[in-house]
Amino acid sequence: MSSSRRLAREQALQALYSIEIGHGDPSAAVSDVVPEKAKSEHRDFVRQLVMGTLEHKDELDGVIAPLLERWSVERLPVLDRSILRMGTFELRYCPETPAAVVMNEAVELAKKFSTEDSGSYINGVLSKVV
Repeated sequence: MSSSRRLAREQALQALYSIEIGHGDPSAAVSDVVPEKAKSEHRDFVRQLVMGTLEHKDELDGVIAPLLERWSVERLPVLDRSILRMGTFELRYCPETPAAVVMNEAVELAKKFSTEDSGSYINGVLSKVV
């Protein structure tokens, strides 16, 4: 797993969070978080994660919702919801990335940007998705 992929996932999460909170334009959100000097493959991966997560949001929520114990997708903290959607998108639509890597990255994002408890919660839900 490369650190550039980790950074791309962090930037994608930041863009998704900003879109969710501010209802902004997805392309602008990606441009805001990815520096202009970034390599095109890096920018493309961030864009793929953001646009794919948004495009398949209803489907992803349909996968996630039954796995949440006594919670609804809407009640989840915004960051946790975004991490779960993005992780589920990557598990379903990016088969070149091993499931274990996707899950580990999602847990690390949760630990870094959400709460310590979020990491184990995200891990539990995504392991059911797999």
